[in-house]
Amino acid sequence: MSCSLHLFPFFLLVLFSPTIIPLLSSVQAGGGNGEWQLLQKSIGIVAMHMQLLHNDRVVILDRTDFGLSKLPLPNGVCRKDPSELVVKNDCTAHSVEYDVAANKFRPLFVETNVWCSSGSVTPDGTLVQTGGFNDGDRAARSFKPCATCDWEEDKFGLSARRWYATNHILPDGRQIVIGGRKQFNYEFYPKNGATNTYNLPFLAQTNDAGAENNLYPFVFLNVDGNLFVFANNRAILLDYKNNKIVRTYPTIPGGDPRSYPSSGSAVMLPLRNLQGKNVEAEVLICGGAPKGSYQKTFTGEFIGALNTCARIKITDPNPEWVIEKMPDARVMGDMVTLPNGNVLIVNGATSGTAGWESGRNPIVIPFLYKTNNPVGSRFELQKPTGIPRMYHSTAILLRDGRVLVAGSNPHVGYNFNNVLFPTELRLEAFSPSYLEAGLNNVRPKILLPASQSKLKHGQKIKVQFQVAGTLDKKAVSVTVVAPPFTTHSFSMNQRLLVLEPNVLNVVGKATYEIEVTTPGSPILVPPGYYLFFVVHQEVPSEGIWVQIM
Repeated sequence: MSCSLHLFPFFLLVLFSPTIIPLLSSVQAGGGNGEWQLLQKSIGIVAMHMQLLHNDRVVILDRTDFGLSKLPLPNGVCRKDPSELVVKNDCTAHSVEYDVAANKFRPLFVETNVWCSSGSVTPDGTLVQTGGFNDGDRAARSFKPCATCDWEEDKFGLSARRWYATNHILPDGRQIVIGGRKQFNYEFYPKNGATNTYNLPFLAQTNDAGAENNLYPFVFLNVDGNLFVFANNRAILLDYKNNKIVRTYPTIPGGDPRSYPSSGSAVMLPLRNLQGKNVEAEVLICGGAPKGSYQKTFTGEFIGALNTCARIKITDPNPEWVIEKMPDARVMGDMVTLPNGNVLIVNGATSGTAGWESGRNPIVIPFLYKTNNPVGSRFELQKPTGIPRMYHSTAILLRDGRVLVAGSNPHVGYNFNNVLFPTELRLEAFSPSYLEAGLNNVRPKILLPASQSKLKHGQKIKVQFQVAGTLDKKAVSVTVVAPPFTTHSFSMNQRLLVLEPNVLNVVGKATYEIEVTTPGSPILVPPGYYLFFVVHQEVPSEGIWVQIM
């Protein structure tokens, strides 16, 4: 199934699709908030995986066995791999580094196959990327952010083969790697001893015959230090230190799957009241596909995707899912947490599932989910893009508040002609409405602390900023955002914390100072680099980088 096994010949595609014209979702319309900008006509590879690093570069990865990419490696360098299934002597790149400020990119050399892999950033800012397919299924790759750095690889960095697994950074700086195809267990990276895999029967219990529907589980570090793990249509709270399930959450009403390949998406909603005795945590899961949808795509039947979101307060003594209806159905969407705490839902289709040739009816209009609005008034349609983003698409937040969007390749190889959805190499950015010029008088500008500042847990910080217009003192906050590793409709490690100011002073003309306190525990904010914003009336400043240790 899925990334590798769902081969759907083109003649069948034509049979079930009388015209090679992609049908758009019924919700598509002109207008809407936000703006789109085409950044690059081609970056040479498909953006299957993306991660923003603290030097404002985005590392992008494709699989190595799509065939030759459109970006040659420099200086005659070639990847010579006798175990490769497609091109054994490959002189093209399958990873790039994109420089956001310069709008330029350079090829990177990745040796093993990163197809359907996972990743996380270490406390020192190094991207560790794990697993994949074939020669890459046990590999651990590291990329340090510097102008000339490239991938370093350990082909046996993992204890088990990991394909479609999920990574999460832990309070002690290690990563946990959970699941993957036929891997009903988890492990830690770096390895912590002779026994490094721990059984997790929940992953076997959520495995649907013929579809799986439990790959790329949605994983979030809860405020009590345990891990919220969602697969298929339900979740547990895992004490990973003692390999013990401490809570079982109810099944989402209706019981339809939300995990890959019936791919919905998920976020942990903003964490607030961080100095309080009890911090609440909520998870939002949107989209997915009805049970049986994946199998039906093999015979050319593309069932309508789910049009609901499910929201749950995972810290509640008696948690229940609250179901909300989206403006339209969506599968293979990406959920991006914005600096003001709202969530952008972008990419995907309204019919079918993830997998080769398995999606139909691209949905090119994003939804904005307004986290704090009442139920029934949380969704707002945004301006549509002109580029369908289907299977293998990605989206991430940038420091300037834009959302970088790329990828889409529902084919077993690169295919640009005579197909419904050609392999997509273009790179674009979506600017939410908070970046409109009309809000310049509302938008804060951070003066202090300086970018790249090193902060400690529980540290009081004086934050200076300017606002050109009238300041609403009751509408000022600081948000701290963890940039995620994004692939296959899930952003691993994505996290936003709200730091409420307890002091606000005027220190000059249109210049203000607030005092905030960083979370006192690495459970709330694991060590590492974060984007740091001042938000005024839901309009964020440009972010700065801080390292919290």
